[in-house]
Amino acid sequence: MTDDQHRSPAAPLLRAPEEGEHIDVAGVAHFFRLTGEHTGGRFAFEEFSLAPGTIGARPHVHDAHDEYFYLLEGELTLHTGEGEVTAGPGHLLAATRGTPHGFRNAGPVPARALCLFTPAGYENYFRDVHAAVSAGAEATEELLAEFRGRYRTRSYPAPPENRKEP
Repeated sequence: MTDDQHRSPAAPLLRAPEEGEHIDVAGVAHFFRLTGEHTGGRFAFEEFSLAPGTIGARPHVHDAHDEYFYLLEGELTLHTGEGEVTAGPGHLLAATRGTPHGFRNAGPVPARALCLFTPAGYENYFRDVHAAVSAGAEATEELLAEFRGRYRTRSYPAPPENRKEP
């Protein structure tokens, strides 16, 4: 393939603040501003929020995509494969392929963050889980693991707590 075959449309895509796809999954409000359909599969971009006491994602590993989290408001407790750290606004987590990660809101206020998936495609995991729950399924760890497996993602056993502050 030539570079011309990988180019985006001639005009940039401008999305208004309310434009995007809302997907609520297991207590996390996902707002996908861009999906693979918008980017030729290159990446997906979302804003997400979760209330205090909510587990965003138990520890897991992606084998087919990278995720980058940028915290805007509140705090997230991030699982790093070696323990947990608490991150606040301005912190960035790069969860590249093969690296264990997870997150939860152990803080007293809602947390809001941005997430970039590259390449795109993992947004379909959230669509699948949302559809299953909407059809009456319970979002159990077994159900989530089944759907993760479809997107080359696997659960990761959490080590004993080893809390560090960044």
